[in-house]
Amino acid sequence: DLASHLRANGVDIRDAEARRVIAHVMAGRAGFPVSRPVPRKVENAVEQFTTRTPLEIVERATDPSDGFVKYLFRLHDGALAEAVRIPLEAAGKFTVCISSQAGCAMGCSFCATGRLGLIRNLEPWEIVAQWIAVRDEAPGVVTGALFQGQGEPLHNYAAVMKAASILAHPCGGRIAAKNITISTVGLVPQILRFARERQPYRLIVSLTSAIDERRRVLVPSASAWPVRELADAVRIYQQSAGGRATIAWVVLGGINTGADEVAALRVLFDGVPLRLNLIDVNDARPDGYRRASDDELSSFRDDLRTLGIPIVRRYSGGAAKHAACGMLAAMQS
Repeated sequence: DLASHLRANGVDIRDAEARRVIAHVMAGRAGFPVSRPVPRKVENAVEQFTTRTPLEIVERATDPSDGFVKYLFRLHDGALAEAVRIPLEAAGKFTVCISSQAGCAMGCSFCATGRLGLIRNLEPWEIVAQWIAVRDEAPGVVTGALFQGQGEPLHNYAAVMKAASILAHPCGGRIAAKNITISTVGLVPQILRFARERQPYRLIVSLTSAIDERRRVLVPSASAWPVRELADAVRIYQQSAGGRATIAWVVLGGINTGADEVAALRVLFDGVPLRLNLIDVNDARPDGYRRASDDELSSFRDDLRTLGIPIVRRYSGGAAKHAACGMLAAMQS
């Protein structure tokens, strides 16, 4: 918190003054004075004791086919992170997909970010700064945030929750908590913590396979927790949050579209209200994973419908500029 940080440095600041400064910065205004005055000593202290270095935008790349815009940022130490501006169905409205880490430690075999390895966690201000930078250039209103860029958000739990709280705060990003989505490959202790703390944000668990042997190959970090343990954590989260728990499924042609996966899902999530999001794999490597054929996908969806849960095929845009899910690799297009 700004007020606590400044008080620790011997600055006498009231909470209301701190809120004004935060609102001023989040509104995209550079420098002082703030629109509603605060004492000059507070302005001086903010300049002295806080980091306000903007991110350097290395590249903006627009996919002309769908309007997705990828941003490549250079951080103060040279690390790179990416964000994507995503147009929503309502004209003039957007959401922003932001990174929580530079690189990623999860090693998912179908994800370009996973092949980078983890470079470092991002600080809360670095996460929020991505959103501000993209919002300030949007030709409309940014109404949401997706923690689905580089990194595993729950692997940087404290920073991500702090960033989300700033984005949701009335003096911050002023985003409705329901419009902030946090995605995870399934870190069980953190999912349980998320449920225990009753975090107000949407959580999506990227499962991709309901069979342990297969999932360990696709998501190496999954070896720490069997799918049964993960399903139990999802059940606890759903009971805490209410509504339907959302499971994401990256569709890999010839690998995770069989009846065996549907049977495993039926056993694992029996009685749990679910929504299943199907996402086409995006793999630019010549020898990489392939998308399921139309017939294969249609058969898989027919099998999934026997589970009696909503199934949504999610559009993953920006592929022409390597801005789609699984393609963020901190490189210029």
